[in-house]
Amino acid sequence: MNVLSPRVIFLDVGGVLLNNAWGHESRTVFCQNFNLNYKEFEVLHQFVFNLYEIGKISLDEYIETTVFNHPRTFDKEEVREFMFSQSVLLPNMLQWLIEWKAKYKIPVFSLNNEGKELNNYRIEKFGLHRCFDGFISSCEVGMRKPDPEMYKLARGIVQMQPHECAYFDDRIMLVNAAAKHGIHSFHHQDFESTKKIFDSFTIQSHNE
Repeated sequence: MNVLSPRVIFLDVGGVLLNNAWGHESRTVFCQNFNLNYKEFEVLHQFVFNLYEIGKISLDEYIETTVFNHPRTFDKEEVREFMFSQSVLLPNMLQWLIEWKAKYKIPVFSLNNEGKELNNYRIEKFGLHRCFDGFISSCEVGMRKPDPEMYKLARGIVQMQPHECAYFDDRIMLVNAAAKHGIHSFHHQDFESTKKIFDSFTIQSHNE
């Protein structure tokens, strides 16, 4: 195994540091709690959620399309609050990454698909500025992984060659997409296995 010495690290957020903001399980519970027809909601969700994640529509517009296509006994704010409440911290990873970052001073950037309001909420709620130097989020750049241009943009922002970058994602398809660009890409499965990969990096030469 070759020893890697990355100069910048990219991480997904949902599935690595936090849970997925609005994943299948959250949507299922939402429909149960708000007495919605799940199949109808899910069809509409699949139509428009990508637009929300690339910043083409707002969270209110997403909610209007998927939920308020019929009269309801609740309002948009209740839906927003429920959506925000679904975000939770995954065990161990965030605090460890904050400490690792403070020790080694390596630039760390998010590279994630997320709608703007959920993205902003999660950054502030969980203090993600403590471990990230910047956020390359789909809602801000107008494209989603696995769009090849998103990986090119990320490298352009940090001005690094592919072999100087390491990338972690919980979805193997997105890991493979980044790897096609020559980025050292790793499948995040749990805290311990990812920590071992970080520990294998030789980074002392960058900590000057």
